[in-house]
Amino acid sequence: MLLVGHGAAIKLGPLCWQRRMVKPVMGETGKEEYKIQSFDSETQKLLKTALKDPGNVDLEKVANIIVDQSLKDCVFSKEAGRICYTIIQAESKQVGQSVFRRSLLNRLQQEYKDREDLRTRSLQAWICYVTFICNIFDYLRVNNMPMMALVNPVYDCLFRLAQPDSLRKEEEVDCLVLQLHRIGEQLEKMNSQRMDELFSLLRDGFLLQEGLSSLSQLLLLEIIEFRAADWKMTDAAQKYYYSEVTD
Repeated sequence: MLLVGHGAAIKLGPLCWQRRMVKPVMGETGKEEYKIQSFDSETQKLLKTALKDPGNVDLEKVANIIVDQSLKDCVFSKEAGRICYTIIQAESKQVGQSVFRRSLLNRLQQEYKDREDLRTRSLQAWICYVTFICNIFDYLRVNNMPMMALVNPVYDCLFRLAQPDSLRKEEEVDCLVLQLHRIGEQLEKMNSQRMDELFSLLRDGFLLQEGLSSLSQLLLLEIIEFRAADWKMTDAAQKYYYSEVTD
């Protein structure tokens, strides 16, 4: 697939543009298969037990295993929100407690405090962390509302991705835009002022910043227009951004 914009065709590489076409649904747990094959057999057994019988495992250990793997494996970090949601629901029904949720949030807070060191140490781990915390924000609910405790940490991560040094890295721009497609509308409902401030940064970056790649420019323009259209993809935008042309 080629993207056409600013009078030039841009061929997509490993960044999969078409995945933005589908917005995930919160709490979608229809599939019973979870992507835990990357773990050793003992850990897989532990996770399977946690998903079905959480009262019989060390849930703090389970939370740490999930976070550790999410920081190493961005594919798993996208699956982890669904896994955590299922464990939290199962624990609540089985024992009426929230040990796993508390352990998970404590670990997320710890990594959040060290986020700048994490980014310096490993850009991939940082991107995986942002993906993970945004997934958790998307799935975890209190009285059918996103958790207030996660709103500002999630915003802070997205603001970090909107800084000039991050906008020069396609991986971080891609991560930022993906998360805004996924949870931007929910976040704005929780704190519209911060969303306005975030998009002010993105507009300035798109218009003024030097050193942006063509793909990053298109990603930023697309998300700016996406929000301007009430977090929806207009027919005109779809034709513009997703035009298929002969290679």
